[in-house]
This record gives sequence, C-alpha cells and structure tokens, in this order.
Amino acid sequence: MQIDQPETILSSESARYSEEHLKQLASEQKSRKKWLLVQPVSNTSMMVDSGTVSIPLNLLMVATLAGELFDITFIDERLGDTVPDDLSEFDVVAVTSRTLNASKAYAIGDLAKVQGKIVILGGVHPTMARDEASDHCTSVVYGEIESVWTELATDILQDTMKEVYKASTLKSMTNMHHPDFGYALQSKKSKKYSSRIPILATKGCPVGCNFCTTPTIYGKNYRFREIDFVIEEMKYHQERLGKKNVNLSFMDDNISFRPKYFLELLEEMAKIGIRWNANISMNFLHKPEVAELAGRSGCDLLSIGFESLNPETLKSVHKGSNKLSNYGNVVSNLHKNGIAIQGYFMFGFDNDSEESFQLTYDFIMENKIEFPVFSLVTPFPGTPYFDEMKSRLRHFDWNKYDTYHYMFEPTKMGGKKLLENFVKLQQEVYKGRAIMQRMKGKPLNWVWLANYMMHRFTKKLKPEIYL
Repeated sequence: MQIDQPETILSSESARYSEEHLKQLASEQKSRKKWLLVQPVSNTSMMVDSGTVSIPLNLLMVATLAGELFDITFIDERLGDTVPDDLSEFDVVAVTSRTLNASKAYAIGDLAKVQGKIVILGGVHPTMARDEASDHCTSVVYGEIESVWTELATDILQDTMKEVYKASTLKSMTNMHHPDFGYALQSKKSKKYSSRIPILATKGCPVGCNFCTTPTIYGKNYRFREIDFVIEEMKYHQERLGKKNVNLSFMDDNISFRPKYFLELLEEMAKIGIRWNANISMNFLHKPEVAELAGRSGCDLLSIGFESLNPETLKSVHKGSNKLSNYGNVVSNLHKNGIAIQGYFMFGFDNDSEESFQLTYDFIMENKIEFPVFSLVTPFPGTPYFDEMKSRLRHFDWNKYDTYHYMFEPTKMGGKKLLENFVKLQQEVYKGRAIMQRMKGKPLNWVWLANYMMHRFTKKLKPEIYL
C-alpha cells in the first residue's frame, strides 16, 4: 500500500490538471471570469515605442487561448490606450513584460494587487528575474504560457494560485492556436500598428549566445509548426485582407536553424505570393541557392546580427554562426536576389576600440547595408553575460535597459570615447550623402523612409543622452 501511494497521488494530480477537468470546471462557472491583458509602454527616452509599433503576437496568442474560457479586454499602452485606475470589473490582470518596460509592468501589477485581483506577470523579464517579479504579482508565468495553460487556468477557476508556473516539458507547436487578430484590431487606435503581420513558424535557438535570453526561456529546444499550418495561416491573412501580397514578419528567434525545414517552408511560400521579412542567423546564407529561394519566396528584408567586425568579440559572446569570412558573401547573395538587409551592430565590448567604429563604417558603406541599426552592449538579467558583468554595471534602472544606454566601461576605451564614437558613427552613416550612396538603385519603399527618419533623428544625437 505504501509503495502504491506515490502513483495514486500522481494520478490524482494529473487528473486535476487534465483538459477534461478544466472543461468541466469552466462549464460549472455561473459567469465567465474577466481578464485584462496589458501590453505596457516603455519609459525609455529613446525611440522604442514611437511611430508605428508591431502587433504584440505573444500577447495576442494569450488572448486567443484565454478567450476560450474567459472574457478578454485587450489593452496596448503603446497605442495610447490606458489601464483604468479602477479595476473592479476584472478578476484577472495579466501583463507581459520585457526588461525596458518592467517598471511599468510592476506598477500595473501593484495597482491590481492592492485591489485584490489575481495578477499574472509573464514575458521575458519576469522569466529572467522571477524573484523580483514575484513581489508585484500573484503568479509569474515562466517562459511560454501555452505549456502551463491547463494548470494555470484550472487554478484560476478554483482560486488556488501558485507563485510560479513553469513547465517541466514544452508543448508541441502542432496544436498551436491560430491567433485571433480581432483582440488587437478592436482598438480605435489600431492604425498605429505596423501593416506587417506577425507570424510564428518556430520557437527557440540552440546557438546559445551568452547575451541572449532565448536559451533561458526555451532551453536548447527548437520546435516548429507543420508547414501546412504555417501556409494555412498565411492564406487566412490573404483572405482577411483581400489581397495576395500581404506583408508578413516572422517573430521566430532563428527561423533558419533547421535548413531542411526552412527551405521546404520557403518552397511552399513561393507558391502563394506573399511578402515577408525575418530575423535570421548567417548559418548558411553564404550559399547562393538559399538567398535565391528566399528572394523567390517573397523575402524583401532580412534582419541580421552582424554584431561586430572583431573576431575576438564574436568569440567572446559565443556567436559561432558569425564568420567574418562569410560576411561579404552573405550580403552579396541577398542583394543579388533583391533582399534588403537590416544589419545590427553592437558596441561597448571589452575588445572594442576606436578602430572598431571605422571598420564598421567601412563595411556598411562598401556593402551598402540598407538599414544599419546600432546599439550599446546591454547585459540582460538572467543571462550568463549579466552574471559575468554584474559587478561592472553602472546601474540597474530597467528603464534604461533598451540597448541604447551606456552600461559599463570597456577595458580598451573610456566611456566618453565610446559614446563620442557611437554618436559619430550613426551621424556619418545617416548623412544624406551616405544614405544616397547606400541606397542607390534600391526600390523606393519603407526602407528609404526609415533612412530619412534616422537622418533626422541622428542629427540631434549627443553623447550625454546615452548615459
């Protein structure tokens, strides 16, 4: 009898959190509980939430999932919508957060806790800084909500909340819910959303750069949806908008990690006439046939983290997919197939010197990178890099963890020189003459507009704004 007891307990626990039990509980409710889902605005001084903003796909997926059992009110503060001071009409207040808007998310959580609500915090920052986030909510969702949904929803219905919901195993993407865009588009200010529609084909990135939060959230897992489901979702948007050439943005961490899957997906996409962009690693973009297929499938822009032109820096952050010898081939292959490049470059590493800025400028101009994006190295909480650099960090003001504020002094150059060169590089790259040189012969589209906006923005830059 004593031997059998653990099995009995396990069986009982499993039954309590089964989908069948959840459905039964939901059917017994006299009225559906009401959720307030919030996408907070950031408090950073930089251009993070200005202009058009992307539809928050992860929060939209939460709304779609929760909407099967609960009544949902969806608020995106970036649009100008506001969270009411009086939360009496809601039972649950759920807020997503990344580091740069964590203080805003915590303020909303504190307000809701005072009013006796079930408060759920999720997203990157609560996952990476779980103990801190716990002070401002009832429960922290660690990682993705889909993998803990049955347990979380059951506890909400029974009012038996735990401090943390963390999945022992991540759920397959096979049955991932088709996001209902109606939750986001019902806002009167939804025109502020980008026309590019977010979509997801894969999750995770096993590369393991030491400054990245993805390995903590997903471990070394790499999951993907069946290609038929991804294509079906694309066709849904074509029908919804009444046109074939819809613009899609993949929200994947590393869509090309499995080459066979990626290439098969592109072959199917080439048949339906969409346009798309994505973040992508350089694993095999040096192969001409990959760039050709990407162009044929409707790709108009790829966002690539070049990060640095210094091989020692790339080695220090475990950026193994970046090989300097491939940089030129990657750019050439993409440009030959009409694909523009949003290139990301980071500064402030210990190996950086004034020469690093000149090398980056030369590379951008020689290779005509259409949309260069510059950032300052930011060790995010919960990453190996944060643990390594913690004693050297200038502050822990999460509002400034936006990759645009000076976090620590590199060993090879002082902070003043770092910021002076950082400003100079941006202003030189976005001078009118430099824009014309980089964009000569390129189609007149939103990338031109982005360059014009950056030209205006960088003219006003001064080193002190990055402090």
